[in-house]
Amino acid sequence: MRRPENLPRAAAPFLGFARLLRHHAFAIGSEQVTSFMQAVTLLGPRSMDDIREAALATLAPSPDRRGEFETHFRAYFYGDAKPPIEGEEEEETRVKDDRGTREEEKQTIRQERGGELPSALEQLSSRDFQRDPDGLGQFRQRLASALPARRSFRTARMRSRGALDLRRSLREIVSADGDIPSPLLRRRQAVSRKLLLLIDVSGSMKLHTADYLKLAHAAVQGAGRAEVFTFGTRLTRVTSALRVRDREQALGRAAALVEDWDGGTRMGPTLLAFLSVPRFSAFARGACVVILSDGLERGSHAELEIAMRRFSARAFRLSLASPLAGDPRFRPATSALSAILPVLDDLVDGSSLRSLTGFILSLARPAPAAEIIWKRVP
Repeated sequence: MRRPENLPRAAAPFLGFARLLRHHAFAIGSEQVTSFMQAVTLLGPRSMDDIREAALATLAPSPDRRGEFETHFRAYFYGDAKPPIEGEEEEETRVKDDRGTREEEKQTIRQERGGELPSALEQLSSRDFQRDPDGLGQFRQRLASALPARRSFRTARMRSRGALDLRRSLREIVSADGDIPSPLLRRRQAVSRKLLLLIDVSGSMKLHTADYLKLAHAAVQGAGRAEVFTFGTRLTRVTSALRVRDREQALGRAAALVEDWDGGTRMGPTLLAFLSVPRFSAFARGACVVILSDGLERGSHAELEIAMRRFSARAFRLSLASPLAGDPRFRPATSALSAILPVLDDLVDGSSLRSLTGFILSLARPAPAAEIIWKRVP
C-alpha cells in the first residue's frame, strides 16, 4: 500500500475509517485497507450504501462485532454518535471464558423479575446451590463407557486381530539378523466422543438450572472430554470451575463466574457468539452437543436457525432437551422450534435429572431424526 502522503485527497476519509477501526481493536490488515479503497473506486461510489457494502466485504468485521462496526461507520461518515434505539437488537453478546481474564463491565445493570416468560433484557445476579441427594454417582461412573466412540488415528500394539505394522516388523527382523520373529500388529484405538453441554440460565429456565449444573458437574467428572457453557444474555465457559471434585465447591465457583442468572434470553446471538470463537467452535466438532433449554426465542428466530444449522454441520449428534417436552400435550409448534426441528437429531424431555441422565447414557444408540419422531405424535 502506498504511503499516506502519496494518496489522493479523496482517499483520506477511507484510510481514516480503517485507522478508527484499528484503534478500537478490529483486526484489519494493510491489504484489506487497500482492497477497501479499490472496492470504493470500483463502485463509483454512487451512494453511502456502496461505501458501507465495500467496507463490510473487505474489512470483514466478525459477526459478534457487526453492531459495533455499524455504530463506528455512522459516527465517522454521518457524524451520528447517538446510541441505538432502545429495543433494537444491536447489543453485542459478551463471551466469558473461565480461563481468561475478566473484562471491565460498563453496562448498567437492569433489574427485571424473571422465571415466567422469556425476555431479551439482561439481568445480573448470583446463585447459591444447596447440598441434596440426587443419585448422580452412578451416572458419573457409567458415562465414559456409554458415550459414542470413534476410531482414533492413533494406534496401539495388539497381540491379535490387528493390521501388520510393517515398519516395526522390518526393524525387528534387522535387529534379529534376518530371523523372522512374530509379526507386530497394531490397531486404531477407539476413543469416546466429546460431550458439549450448553445450559440456558435465563429466567424462563429458573426452576431447572440448579439441576442442570449438578448434571454438568457429574458429566465433567465422569467424561474425559466434556465441555460446559451457560448462556442467557451472555456466554460463559464454566468447565474449569466444574473440574473441582467437590460438587459444592465446583458449583460455587461456577455460580461466581456466571453473571446473567435468571435474566433475559438471546439464544440465537449467544449460540452464534459461541461459533464465532474458533477455540469454542472446535469443541463442537464431532461431539455430542446437548442444548438444555426450552427453546423459547424472543423476536425473530433467524439467528437461532442459522446457529443450529451450523451446529448440526459440526456435531456428531445435536440434541435439544426441553423441560416443556415433559408435558404429554407438548408439541413443537412455535416458529422457532418448527424452524430448527429438521436439523435436530433429538428433541427430548429435559424436565428431570432422571430423564436427562437416561438420555445422555443412550447417546451411543442410533435414533431417528427429531422431525420424524414428532411427525408420528398424534
